[in-house]
Amino acid sequence: MGKHKLARFAENLTFPNLFQVSFEHLEEHGFEWRGRWNEFFGNDNPIVLELGCGKGEYTIALARENAARNYIGVDIKGARLWRGAKTSNEEQMKNVAFIRTRIEMIASFFAKDEVSEIWITFPDPQPKKPMKRLTSERFLGHYREMLRPGGPIHLKTDSRELYDYTMDEVIAPAGYEVEFSTSDLYASGYGGMATAVQTFYESMFLKEGKPITYIKFKIK
Repeated sequence: MGKHKLARFAENLTFPNLFQVSFEHLEEHGFEWRGRWNEFFGNDNPIVLELGCGKGEYTIALARENAARNYIGVDIKGARLWRGAKTSNEEQMKNVAFIRTRIEMIASFFAKDEVSEIWITFPDPQPKKPMKRLTSERFLGHYREMLRPGGPIHLKTDSRELYDYTMDEVIAPAGYEVEFSTSDLYASGYGGMATAVQTFYESMFLKEGKPITYIKFKIK
């Protein structure tokens, strides 16, 4: 392991808004802020998650755009989360937090109806393992435990395979409500936060002429 990673892991321990909880601790003690995130943030503003947030670019950008919401980025890679946690602390952002965990464990960190909205931005499309896709029914079951009724889920991806899978094999059979979907977001004329914020990789894909797909939907 490189020195930079070790240094980042050590610095992660100093960030008050980055939570790293072992499976064993969750099993024995649970998560201290579960059901109490309003106390952590010091307000009752809606909570928005970004799952598989990587370096937290999207989480940070969304939080900058809307101070009336609290944003939490989730990823398993500590070296990536370091960037978002460091930026949010340097800028003294009060509406940002990060959790280092596997997405399978996400409901252990939030109580029923505690989350208002979920963003899934450019996740691994898992071409050979559909059940590991973050929009599979397996994962939607976890989101359902904490997402309040009517709370939207956003999927942005450059993977047409993941887009088609989500639309045809997940949403359509279940009859989930689709508020908007497009196989080419920036040619669709759609506004809002889906086009207001771009990650580094998204900008790179666009320069390469690769279309970005987008779905906003609600689960029952």
